[in-house]
Amino acid sequence: MAKATTPADLTITPRDLRFGRGTQMRRWWLNDDPYATAFYNALSVTFPKGEGFFVDSVRAFRDGTPPQLRSEIQAFIKQEVIHTREHVAFNRHVTDQGYETAPLERDVDEALALTKGRPPIASLAATMAMEHFTAMLANQLIANPKHLAGGDEQAAALWRWHAAEEIEHKGVAYDTWMHATKDWPRFKRWRNKSIVMVATTVKFFQGRRRGMLDLLRQDGLTGPKVWARLAWYAFGNPGMARKILGAWIAFFLPGFHPWNHDDRKLIGLAESDYAAAVLPEAQRRVVAAA
Repeated sequence: MAKATTPADLTITPRDLRFGRGTQMRRWWLNDDPYATAFYNALSVTFPKGEGFFVDSVRAFRDGTPPQLRSEIQAFIKQEVIHTREHVAFNRHVTDQGYETAPLERDVDEALALTKGRPPIASLAATMAMEHFTAMLANQLIANPKHLAGGDEQAAALWRWHAAEEIEHKGVAYDTWMHATKDWPRFKRWRNKSIVMVATTVKFFQGRRRGMLDLLRQDGLTGPKVWARLAWYAFGNPGMARKILGAWIAFFLPGFHPWNHDDRKLIGLAESDYAAAVLPEAQRRVVAAA
């Protein structure tokens, strides 16, 4: 079994925060940009069912793990449960704007159904790959303020909070996978995780593309110009897909571990933003006057 490199001083802290309650967000809440808004809306629709899948997949291998990892799994589960609650609330905003999200939810169901009838280790492998994917997105989302620039305060705070916790627990599923496959030959482990990551990447891009196009269609935006604009958003400016390419490639290299890149400093940056956003206005004035 390869030695895990999760920092010994890492603390995974579930932050029980609530966003957007009693506030009105714009239909195109991210800088009045339908394309940027569609990306985050389509992604959010996947989270309630997707994160439930992640929790079940990791929990299935909790017994027998070392005490530190077992504690991290517990904190991971708590974080994911709170994420689910907040994205359910966020998704109500999406539907309140008149968007029909049932087709996007069916797409999630179909993707998760691919693991039905397979051994639990297959679900854990899919979770391990998706957790690396979300950690890559989270890093970019916080590191480059351009991604959420111009967004409604509460919505932007939600995404920064979620991203911070994705960074914080980014090694949990991977460490669980490494423990569960500790008796596998190294090549078998590498081959399986690589196949799963490639399949996950294809499914992720296909699913988010379909979801964004569907939401944009409901805004009356269709045709080749829309497809080109989506490609530019992903690979040009702000270019999230382009900017995570290096981290994606690193997943396949010998000695990979999510914590080979320690980006915990981004958590502090995010916390300063979302803490300000969730404080009630009256409390902000008190804090400012103190």
